[in-house]
Amino acid sequence: MIEVPDALAASQHEHGGAAGRAFVAALPERTARFLEGWELRPDGAPMHGMCALVLPVRREDGTPAVLKLQALDEETAGEAEALLAWDGDGAARLLDHDRETGTLLLERLDFRRHLSAVETREAVRILAGLLARLTERPAPQGLRRLGDIAGRLLDETPTAVRGLADADGRRLLLDCAAAVREVAAEPGDRLLHWDLHYDNILAAEREPWLAIDPKPLAGDPGFELLPALTNRYDPAETLWRFDLLTERLGLDRERAGAWTLGRILQNSLWGLSEGDEELDEEWAEIARALLGRG
Repeated sequence: MIEVPDALAASQHEHGGAAGRAFVAALPERTARFLEGWELRPDGAPMHGMCALVLPVRREDGTPAVLKLQALDEETAGEAEALLAWDGDGAARLLDHDRETGTLLLERLDFRRHLSAVETREAVRILAGLLARLTERPAPQGLRRLGDIAGRLLDETPTAVRGLADADGRRLLLDCAAAVREVAAEPGDRLLHWDLHYDNILAAEREPWLAIDPKPLAGDPGFELLPALTNRYDPAETLWRFDLLTERLGLDRERAGAWTLGRILQNSLWGLSEGDEELDEEWAEIARALLGRG
């Protein structure tokens, strides 16, 4: 029986509520069940993030893979459907899955080599190429939709911004909401990864780099760009990165800017709901740059 890592258990107990506690309690038995049911044998030290345990394994025929056991929530529920749609084109290949628990058996990539170790501008170019491939596909049915998210953001903003102590911060978030309102009627239908930053891209054997850990939704690819701007943040490179991403993905720059401001609005409203009284300075700097106020 596997021991649940302390950090994973603490994260689920703090942020997952009753569902997180239930996930942690069930994890040892669930792990044993899928190791036996899918005829897997452990093949390395367990890894984990905030919401998933990842075990290197080998299949019955000796093929290396990873078993991902995760807490199901709105963001992770469509992961299998997204990976099936991509079928290994730009992302790790899905080998098996269980819809009831969200458990996944995945192609094993080189978890020792993240794109974050590559020189920044080259890393941006690689990430942009993967995003262009991933967003070519229409989203499968049943995923959460950007149009619904945008509607909630616009509904919540007027009340939420009152929690900001700074008048300039309130104006900036209201300007982000105004930009979203201009594009909200056409939210798009592409399959989005939603969390493609440099640590979610690993080296592989069949391709140099592949994406992992999508939090998929259906929408406009402009909503994909913020993680590539904030991860390994450099204010002097914000517009260079943004321009490269929009060019590589073939996006309208103004529209992509509006959806990127929408992503900043989403993150900021989350922060306010957790008790923040000030905007994250990096998000604010990016918003000002995209609004021409940098």
